Parts: sequence; C-alpha cells; structure tokens
Amino acid sequence: MTRKIILGYDDSESAKSALVFASNLAKSEDAELVVAHVLEWSPYSFLTPDELAERHKRRKEELNRAETALLVPALEELARRGVQASTVLRYGHIAETICDIIEEIGASQVVIGRTGHSSMSSRLFGSVAGTLAQASPVPVTIVP
Repeated sequence: MTRKIILGYDDSESAKSALVFASNLAKSEDAELVVAHVLEWSPYSFLTPDELAERHKRRKEELNRAETALLVPALEELARRGVQASTVLRYGHIAETICDIIEEIGASQVVIGRTGHSSMSSRLFGSVAGTLAQASPVPVTIVP
C-alpha cells in the first residue's frame, strides 16, 4: 500500500514552502502526494430559494477559480519537481474538512504552512495549522 501525504495548500508564501517540503518528503518516501484546498463556506439556513440558487452558482464559480488559480499551478510546480500528485477541492471548515479527507483517502501525514491567507481570522479564532495539529488523526508537519 502506498503511503499518502496531504498538502494543505492555499498559495500563501508558507504554503509554497510547505509544497517544497512535501514534494521532497514524497520523493524521499516514494509517497503519493494529495494537494488539498478547502474554501471556507458557512451555511445559511434562512436564504430564499432564489438566494440559494445564486449562492450555488457563485460556489461553482469559486471552485472553478480555485482549481485554475491554485491547484493547476501547484500541480505544474510539483511536476517540475518530479512529483506526481492529485488534488482535492472542497468547501467547509478548513481543518475539519482536511481531517475528513485524511480519513477518506487513508493519508498517513499532513503538511501545511504555518500561516495562510486568513491571518486576521486566525488571530481571532485560532490558526488552521494549530487546529489541525490538535484535531488531526495523523501527524501534522507545520512548515514556516
């Protein structure tokens, strides 16, 4: 069975450092690398059917934009480094969703950058890296 490593990726500078670290780790261990990006999404139960339809349309647009702007360039960089990788793109609470992905794919490790694009919210509510370090069912490597 091939070892699987998840790279939590958001295109921040520390995520780019985590990509370099994860690519070297995957190559050295002949592991499969899965690049995961989670778009934060909060459900609203009080929206009208028209508002829900509009929100669903925007959600699809955001997923397409994230695929094109974040994941495709990350896969291209990994290919330049000689690492085959796949991607997972989801909506939800970031740390919780990454934990779900860990379980789904049977990952044995997570690599994530120390700081991401949500620096203001992380000061108020705690960082994704810190939450993952506490909640993950597998070891978490936090890259500065």
